Formats: sequence, C-alpha cells, structure tokens
Amino acid sequence: MEGWSLLKHRLAVALIIAISLVYLLPIVWIGVTSIKPRELMTKPDVIAFKPTLEHYERLWIVKAGRGETERVVGRSDYPRHFSNSLIITALSTLLAVTLGTLAAYAFSRFKVKGKTDLMFFILSTRMLPPVAVAIPIYLMYTKFLGWYDTRIGLIVLYTVFNLSFAVWLMKGFIDEIPKDYEEAAMVDRLSRFKAFIKVVLPQSVTGLAATAVFCAISAWNEFAFALFLTQDKARTAPPSIPSAIGTAGIEWGQIAAGTFLFLLPVALFTFIMRNHLLRGITFGAIKR
Repeated sequence: MEGWSLLKHRLAVALIIAISLVYLLPIVWIGVTSIKPRELMTKPDVIAFKPTLEHYERLWIVKAGRGETERVVGRSDYPRHFSNSLIITALSTLLAVTLGTLAAYAFSRFKVKGKTDLMFFILSTRMLPPVAVAIPIYLMYTKFLGWYDTRIGLIVLYTVFNLSFAVWLMKGFIDEIPKDYEEAAMVDRLSRFKAFIKVVLPQSVTGLAATAVFCAISAWNEFAFALFLTQDKARTAPPSIPSAIGTAGIEWGQIAAGTFLFLLPVALFTFIMRNHLLRGITFGAIKR
C-alpha cells in the first residue's frame, strides 16, 4: 500500500509539472523572443543566441534607420499607455470593490423587496457580450458625455462591468459572516456603519482580495473598449502593443517585450495576494 501511495504521489507531481510547463511555455516563449536579436526573429528554431535588450529600449524611444545610420527620432507612446493601464485598472478596481461590497452587504443583511430578481438582473449584465453594446456606448461617449479618449470614461465603464461580479462574489463572503458579531457590536453602541467597518470588513479581507484580483485582471486585460473608445490620450497597453510597426514591418521583438512587461504588474499583484486569494476562493466551501 505504501508503494502504491508513493507511486500515486509521484504521478500526481509529474502531472502537475507537465501541466505547469504547458501553461508556462507561452510566457517563456514571449520572454525569449523579447531578448532575441532582430535578425533572428524569423528563425524560431534558433535557441542559442546572444541576448539583447534593444527591444525593451525601443519601448521607450523611437529609432529610425539601421546599423550606423540608426538614430533616435522621438519618444515612444508605450510608457504613457502603460501608465494609463495602471491608473485605470487601479481606480476602476477600487471603485468596483468598494461599491460592490456596500451593495453586497445590503443584499446580505437587509430585507430587499425582489432581492432574487435584482440579484439575477445584476448577474445578467455579465452575460451581455461587450461588443453588443460597443456602438451605443461609443455614441454616448462621443455625442453626449464627451468621454471619448478620456481616462474617466474607461474607469466608469470598467467599474460598471466589474460591479456585478463584485456584488455576487462579496455577497457570498458576507453571507458566511455570522450576524451575531454585528449585533454584539451594535449592542455596544456602535452604529450599523461602524459595525460594518470594524467587524464585517476585517473578516472579509480574503473576499476583498479575491474580488480585487479578479476585477483587476478583467480591467487590465480588456481590449475591445480600450480600442473603440480611445485614440491616443487615454489608450491603454493592450491595444497599443500590437501596433508596434517599424520601418522593417511588424516589430515582433518589441511586441514581445511590451507583452512581457505588461504581464508583470498583474502577476505581481496576484502573487502578493496569493494567500488571501486561496483562502478567499475556498471560503464558505464547508457549510456549518
């Protein structure tokens, strides 16, 4: 029995390693491509080469010419688009989690007329394909609100689209927190809002972290609206990266470098939140 258990353990470890390699292969490929010389871009079978950082350099400056005639002609738009992604993702995630937590608390603790129908209506907004409302939102942003090519436009849009997800996710977490804790706090003359701040929020940190990670990933990777509703000023990194076209055609090395840098912030954020995220996903799995 011990030998069979050891064999099953080793097979499970081997399977996990194999699956991890499959998932990591595209990231490794992008990383390798980002440091491969330009003359080897059309030779994917070449593995041994001298690494170069020229593609990362071209993310910050624009060069013209080749070889000895190469010269700097300006600054790249990538840093500005990258900072737009950071600002828009951070603010939209903060708003979505804040508003979603307040709404989830109301649905969880108060008797709301038609609660089931309202929750279904909130969830149904996630079923709508974004492309289905792209044209109406474009017309609304250009003709009425004046939010075309503005950060506020994308922040509000991403907040609205992530809000339903935040409400549903946070309601599940708050439902698992016993009401007795809040009632005891209110007996000690705390208001409902103070009981929410001092009792409910500290116990729902795992839920807040999990919700923030999923909302941040959704906003960070969004492509369609960022392409339709921005031109240059508020454009984010996703639609900016594929547009790297130089004098020699599509700059695959520059695209790979931009993509690799684009992966780092959300990966770092998820890594920092990993402990809370794991507890948040499994929170409420066991019913008392």
